[in-house]
Amino acid sequence: MNSKQVCRIKTISQFHQLRGLPKPEHSLISVINMESIKRSPGNEPASLLFDFYSISLKRNCNVKFKYGQQQYDFDEGTMFFMAPNQVFGIESGKEETIKRSGWMLLIHPDFLWKTALSKTIRQYEYFDYSVHEALFLSEKEEATIIQIIKNIEQEYRSNIDKFSQHIIIAQLELLFNYADRFYHRQFITRKITNHKTLNRLEDILTEYFGSGSLTKKGLPTVQYIADTLNVSPNYLSGLLKVLTGQSTQQHIHDKLIERAKEKLSATDLSVSEIAYELGFEHPQSFSKLFKTKTNFSPLEFRQSFN
Repeated sequence: MNSKQVCRIKTISQFHQLRGLPKPEHSLISVINMESIKRSPGNEPASLLFDFYSISLKRNCNVKFKYGQQQYDFDEGTMFFMAPNQVFGIESGKEETIKRSGWMLLIHPDFLWKTALSKTIRQYEYFDYSVHEALFLSEKEEATIIQIIKNIEQEYRSNIDKFSQHIIIAQLELLFNYADRFYHRQFITRKITNHKTLNRLEDILTEYFGSGSLTKKGLPTVQYIADTLNVSPNYLSGLLKVLTGQSTQQHIHDKLIERAKEKLSATDLSVSEIAYELGFEHPQSFSKLFKTKTNFSPLEFRQSFN
């Protein structure tokens, strides 16, 4: 995206102003009803960047996100999680009045200051997922999320006291943990799509390992695999951990060890020559990984065939 077209929103108050909303009741956290958002289809920024966290639960939203589209499992609700400094774009429908419903929860990092959540919030990998990897909610799941959002809204709109931040933080942690659970459910229930991704991963690795790319480029990176599959690295690893119990990196290493075993058992190449063919600059690094994965050194494995 062209950086000149990016509209940076630094504060929650600035977002309210951009969308024609009243001034927020709290400067660092805000719950917004989607129906109250005003948008001008002909005057929409090409891209947006927030300096705060954004969690959206959307229904009947007549907009298309630019990073790709995918068939949704549920019509009831779709959740998007965005961390600060993530650039995204939206294309509005042509209608002057765009019908939408749902909620937005905006949280400035300063609200989390000096709380445990300020350090742990990024452990929730879905903040780095792409839009087409959104969370698709069942009606029951949506009701659970909406109740938490309403609890947060009620708390900051009440008289703020020394307990308010702790109560809101607890609600946020509850929301994030439910989202974790629901994503885990999504990985399992979308079996056909997810197993197609797993099959494509195996095809990509087989092609890469058989094309001579190892010697020229070294091991494929997790980013390379994710880009080829058109998913984010965190989403891919989360999916694989649920389906196979292993991360993307572990899958790459397993394919490498499989190829190494073939060369050790079926060729007379030295361990150093095999290491170089498999993309290792230093044979010691290859031997160490092989030993970790198999409990044998490369030579010990080769000798077991004699």
